[in-house]
Amino acid sequence: MKLLRYGLAGAELPGVLDSEGRIRALSPIVRDIDQDVLSPEGRRFLSAVDVTQLPIVPGTPRLGPPVRSLLEIIASGLNYRDHALEAALPIPDEPVVFGKSTSSISGPYEDIVLAPGSTRTDWQIELGIVMGSVASRVVPDERWQAWQATAW
Repeated sequence: MKLLRYGLAGAELPGVLDSEGRIRALSPIVRDIDQDVLSPEGRRFLSAVDVTQLPIVPGTPRLGPPVRSLLEIIASGLNYRDHALEAALPIPDEPVVFGKSTSSISGPYEDIVLAPGSTRTDWQIELGIVMGSVASRVVPDERWQAWQATAW
């Protein structure tokens, strides 16, 4: 299920992309794409929905940021060998971890807003992961350990 948010900036509505590539309105059944919808219970609820019964959104509305609100963004830099090599930087013993402002999220095809006085920006992000459940002290399983052994 491909969830999305569409509409005017600051007033986006929740939606879902159907099998024919049309946007269907989720607003009749959920408030927004947020932690409740992304939780295991919310995903179970959505998986039981017959998307074809939801209203089709007319036209080609602007696509907004994918989620309504985030508590934080934790980023990882130089997290694969090729990236470090292409940047001519030493390969770190561990990934470089840093925070990003939640205001840095934008929808697809939107302009990036630079801070006053900025002349350039670094715009790399290939993957964003939204965790729908609270997690603390999660122990990696054998798949993570196997991937980590080959990643560096």
